[in-house]
Amino acid sequence: MSGRTHQFEAVAFVENFSLRDLAQAIPGGRLRPHELRYRLDGGGAGEVFLYPFGGAVFHDVAAAERERFLERIRSTLPRPGRQVVAESFTVREETGARTSFADGVLQIGELGPARAAAVAIVVAQSAAMEYYERLVDDLFARTDALVDRLEKSGTVRARPARLHRFIGEAITSRNEVLSVLHLLDKPDEVWEDPELDRIYDDLRAEFDLEDRYQSLETKLRGVQESLELVLDVARDRRMWLLEMSIALLILVELVLSVWRR
Repeated sequence: MSGRTHQFEAVAFVENFSLRDLAQAIPGGRLRPHELRYRLDGGGAGEVFLYPFGGAVFHDVAAAERERFLERIRSTLPRPGRQVVAESFTVREETGARTSFADGVLQIGELGPARAAAVAIVVAQSAAMEYYERLVDDLFARTDALVDRLEKSGTVRARPARLHRFIGEAITSRNEVLSVLHLLDKPDEVWEDPELDRIYDDLRAEFDLEDRYQSLETKLRGVQESLELVLDVARDRRMWLLEMSIALLILVELVLSVWRR
C-alpha cells in the first residue's frame, strides 16, 4: 500500500488581504471570491492558498520557497506585514485507507485538489482564530483589571473618553471576529462531495473551531457589557463631582455675599 505525507503550514497576518490586489501584484494565481490559489514549481505539488482574513497556507512547500513567497506578500501590504501566528497540520495519504485521525494526523485514501482546499481553509481559520483568541484574552485581562479596581475602591478613575475608546476597540474586535468567521460556512465543493463533507466536519471538530468561536463571542460580549457598566459608574462619578462643584460654588457665593455685608 503506497503512502505519502502532506504538510500544511499556515501563517496568520494582522492585516487582512485584498485578494484582487494580491492577484495583480503576484500573477499566476487562481482568484475565487474567498480564495486565491497558486501552483508553484511549474504545476508541481507545492501550492499556496491565500484568504481575505489575512491567512496564508502552504501545501508541501519547502521552507525557503515559503519564506520567499511570504516576502512577496509582505511587499504588497500597505504596512509592513506582521505575521503573528503559525500553525502546521499533517495529512497522510494512503491508498485504500479510511478517513480518520490518529495522533492529530488526518489519514485519508486520496487527497485531491478539493480536499486539499478544505484542509487548507480549516488550518487557516484555526491560525486566525488563535490570533483573535490572543487579542480577546488581552481585552479580557484589561477589562478584568478595571472591574477589579472598581470592586476594591468602589469607583473608576478612568476618563469616559478613554473608556469609550476601549469599548470601541472591543466592538471592533467583535465585528472582525464575526466577519472573518462567517467563513466557517462550508465551501461550495464540500456540498458536492459527501466524503469531503464528512472530512470538512471532522477537521472543524479536530480544531474545535465551533467551540472556540462560541468562546470568543461569549468573552467579547462579556467584555462589552463589563465596559458599559464601568462607563456608567465613571459617568455617575463625574456627575457627582459636577454636583459637588456646583454646590461648592453656591457656598462660596453665599460666603462672599455675607462677607461683603
